[in-house]
Amino acid sequence: MNDIRRTILWVIFGFSMVLLWDKWQIHNGQKGTFLLGTKPAVSAVAPVAAPASSVPTTSGLPAPSASVGSGAAGVSAVPGGPMAAPASAREQVTATTDLLRLTFDTDGGTIVKTEFLKQAGDGKNGTFVLLEENAGRVYVAQSGLIGGSFPTHKTPMTVSGDRDLKDGAGALTLRFESADVGGVKLVKSYTLRRGAYDVAVRHEVVNTGTAAVSPQLYLQLVRDGNKLPGESSFYSTFTGPAVYTEAKKYHKVEFKDIENNKADIDKDSTSGYIAMVQHYFASAWILPDGVKRELFVRKVDSNLYSVGMIAPLDAIAPGASKSVDAKFFAGPQLEKVLEQVSPGLELVKDYGWLTILAKPLYWLLDRIHSVVGNWGWSIMGLVLLIKIAFYWLQAKGYESMAKMKAINPKVMAMRERLKDSPQQMQQEMMKIYRDEKVNPMGGCLPIMVQIPVFIALYWVLLSSVEMRGAPWVGWIHDLSAPDPFFILPVVMTLTTMLQTALNPAPPDPMQAKMMWIMPLAFSVMFFFFPSGLVLYWITNNVLSIAQQWLINKRMGVPPQFNLPKFR
Repeated sequence: MNDIRRTILWVIFGFSMVLLWDKWQIHNGQKGTFLLGTKPAVSAVAPVAAPASSVPTTSGLPAPSASVGSGAAGVSAVPGGPMAAPASAREQVTATTDLLRLTFDTDGGTIVKTEFLKQAGDGKNGTFVLLEENAGRVYVAQSGLIGGSFPTHKTPMTVSGDRDLKDGAGALTLRFESADVGGVKLVKSYTLRRGAYDVAVRHEVVNTGTAAVSPQLYLQLVRDGNKLPGESSFYSTFTGPAVYTEAKKYHKVEFKDIENNKADIDKDSTSGYIAMVQHYFASAWILPDGVKRELFVRKVDSNLYSVGMIAPLDAIAPGASKSVDAKFFAGPQLEKVLEQVSPGLELVKDYGWLTILAKPLYWLLDRIHSVVGNWGWSIMGLVLLIKIAFYWLQAKGYESMAKMKAINPKVMAMRERLKDSPQQMQQEMMKIYRDEKVNPMGGCLPIMVQIPVFIALYWVLLSSVEMRGAPWVGWIHDLSAPDPFFILPVVMTLTTMLQTALNPAPPDPMQAKMMWIMPLAFSVMFFFFPSGLVLYWITNNVLSIAQQWLINKRMGVPPQFNLPKFR
């Protein structure tokens, strides 16, 4: 039964890892089991067209009466739409705070670039850029009015206000104002605050005509479907739209589901937000609770996708105005920051189905970091605390393994003696287990109980932007990047081999080989994983080896290295 138990355990472990990997890849829009999908590159793309009051197929937005839940097939972006007479020459203006640098296009007051001044760029040089619009990349935040020939995100606007946060000032406001278009003037005011990644955005709609108007305000994020630069071929994270409503909570939308008209989102809500999510960073439009809105996702062009909201406004009498306040967020996925911006926004940092375990693990990791001040040592400290919490449970498993190791010579001798009588061999084996009071499956349950906790910790370390650019010691300057010299992966492989050698060797030679081949095969993957994840696994291995060694000594079972025999 010893060899059977080992085989079952390794099969379960191996199959679970393969399924987890495959599900992860598919979940993130990739091909399953190490085969990554590719998305077409962005060539020179046209900007998203202005929305119209009807439902033209060339519009970048659904109209008020359209079905906005899953998008429409064949929608393409065509420059044009309702335009005002030029108010001034088109230009890009920049507003800067201590954390953010936002670039706006005076056509529509659109946000066309966001830079995070406290986050290093992908090449660790300069600042990190999230939103951007150029020949190779499109990711912008737009807003405007539909329901008539009103100002849109393509309408030229004049700009006024401060461009830089002055010393001692808590905020700055940049104001974009359109000319009269269809009897309506739109004024957008962006207020950027010191120490904040969220921006207060006020849309003031002024009726300059002679009849009442009932426009609708739209807010949308438009992004290309390209892979992120430098995205790993061995692990991937979700990139694409996300929607949060009180009814359906947080749910992600794959680009391919938008393209195939299979996106499933709430179409109407009075709360929540829409977002674009990628590894470590996110952007979002947020309307206040109680404001009715329609939600939509759709394909805009050959490789452009949008997610947005449409909020109907009450009738505005001639000479009157109405304002709608919103928030625009663009920044790193810092849990405490996201929680303060809007309820549910912290969910863009996605731990998957193990969120219930991952959130308290992150909280504990953060508390440890507040004491030690280094994320590498914090990871090791967290693993140590988890091992202490599971000590007695894991000790039961190791005690069972030690008992199995103690009777292993007797089992091996019996198998050799009865190798030509399989049925009698099984009967004798069960008799040995009964006489020695050994449960051959006793080591499995403690291991299975701990697996969800360590998978949750894996997701915490993979998802936390705090690891990005965080040093540990010596040559490890970024816990979110692979070890440049592969020292940690080699150490992890060695500890895995040592841990395997300390386990009782299965009597069956083929199973003995599998006990070595499978962990070594999984170790290869860690050569391409972030250093923080490898460090966590090394710490877990070392502590497990120490615990197993102590328990074996306490039970009078001398530590023995069962080396592989591949001949």
